[in-house]
Amino acid sequence: MSLGAKVGTNLPYLRRYARALTGSQQTGDAFVRATLEAALADASLRAEIGEGRVALYRAFNKVWSSAFVDTVDHSGGDLPLGGLHETAAQERLAHITPANRQALLLVTLEDFSVDEVAMILDRSPSDVEALVQEAVEEIDRESTTSVLIIEDEPLISMQLEDLVRSLGHDVCGMAATRTQARDIAASETPGLVLADIQLADGSSGLDAVDDILKLVDVPVIFITAYPERLLTGDRPEPTYLITKPFQEATVRAAISQALFFGSSQPLT
Repeated sequence: MSLGAKVGTNLPYLRRYARALTGSQQTGDAFVRATLEAALADASLRAEIGEGRVALYRAFNKVWSSAFVDTVDHSGGDLPLGGLHETAAQERLAHITPANRQALLLVTLEDFSVDEVAMILDRSPSDVEALVQEAVEEIDRESTTSVLIIEDEPLISMQLEDLVRSLGHDVCGMAATRTQARDIAASETPGLVLADIQLADGSSGLDAVDDILKLVDVPVIFITAYPERLLTGDRPEPTYLITKPFQEATVRAAISQALFFGSSQPLT
């Protein structure tokens, strides 16, 4: 298998991770692109990323970590990758621990083992476990909000409701169709949306979210059994995308990230 084919297999998932880490599709994709450009310019790095998914994420981490440090050390200047971070995200990132967020996302969203995350972050397994625990504590300190759940499977909807409430948030409504979702958003103004893609009446969760974003600027987390339908590069993609069947820790991490960055990527 060629290097391009090896990298291409893992690229959609690296892009998902990059978007969740940075809070922006544009920024995340730019860091992924910078990683690939670095590999093209460095034969040893190019050989490394062909070794598998862990090596690819490790290479990405090197690029992102160096850029993040430079961002924190500069005040008002351009970022090393040409102004990648939006101003709001830059200000927020300066006040949190990036390693905690990386460790939690790699373990939950990307489903790496602790040992694999240790290799990616160049830390010990015990360090990774401590980082994940610290991240969980940071999540617990997040401000509470009201959540709209768009899901046509009753059991999954109830599971998400229980999870959301266990994190201290309120549930402002539960919708199984596009129309229900739009009506609830118009009357309740949610602070976060959890949305499936395929809904009960054949309508689309993507269209429901488009409707909602015309009413209120709100972060959105998509939860779907078919993530490849969104990770195509053919249209703007959601920053937060969770694959079914999901782990509760994955949803927990995504909620923290979405509330931290505070806005959703447009879908139109």
